[in-house]
Amino acid sequence: MPSTTSFDANERTAWAGRADAYAATFGRLCAHTVPELLDAAGVFGAGTRLLDVGTGPGTVAAAAHARGAEVTAVDAEPSMVQLARRAVPSARIELAALPELPFPDAEFDAVVANFALNHVGRPLLALAELRRVLRPGGRLAVTIWSGTPGPGQTLIPQALQAAGAVRPPHLGPLDPADDFPRTPDGLAALLTTAGLQDAACRTLSWDHRTTAEDWWAGPASGVATIGLTLLAQTPETRNKAHRHYNRLATTFRTPNGTLALPHTALLATATR
Repeated sequence: MPSTTSFDANERTAWAGRADAYAATFGRLCAHTVPELLDAAGVFGAGTRLLDVGTGPGTVAAAAHARGAEVTAVDAEPSMVQLARRAVPSARIELAALPELPFPDAEFDAVVANFALNHVGRPLLALAELRRVLRPGGRLAVTIWSGTPGPGQTLIPQALQAAGAVRPPHLGPLDPADDFPRTPDGLAALLTTAGLQDAACRTLSWDHRTTAEDWWAGPASGVATIGLTLLAQTPETRNKAHRHYNRLATTFRTPNGTLALPHTALLATATR
């Protein structure tokens, strides 16, 4: 069985050159979990050898560096690597993709992956690789989006559905043989199957504060699967989706005119 899949190839194409658009939109959303992720990995003081997998624009890497960690970070997208190197010039940041990382066994005291498992075709192999580079007794912490999304997570998908948008076939989900329940028990069980110890998982919930214009800018720029789905539609369908979005967004509007979008994620931890 190959270590990568067509899902992985489509992910590489989907994110090519989109680092700036991601950092300005959905990247701000994903930054919310960073403090709890680093706490869960035990990154509290100087000297911790940390690997940040799927660093994106370097948000986790920068926060870990501020805590005194010796940071190594990787991402599969060159434009993300460039952004991360500018954000954390003192860190070691390399181009690399799961499930094969260019590091020796037991190289790191802690390993984190903030929403990176959402973007790999073989999550179990990816976790086994994270375990490989973690020293015995070291801590792993990962986040993924929950299978029970918060209402704010469904805002844009509902707008596309109302407009009659059709998801392109090549943007399909994981092969069922590689997928797992996106629940606390399901993610914890996956970590255990990957050979990790003391796996535990909890739910994180928060309101993402943004403007209607900024939140729509992510998919309008082709960021993530939802953005590629939007761009694949006809101009008429895209405009219709935008109108539905503006209508649906009023549910989340605050007194000062911004949006408060409820989101739900899973944070799992384990040791080697």
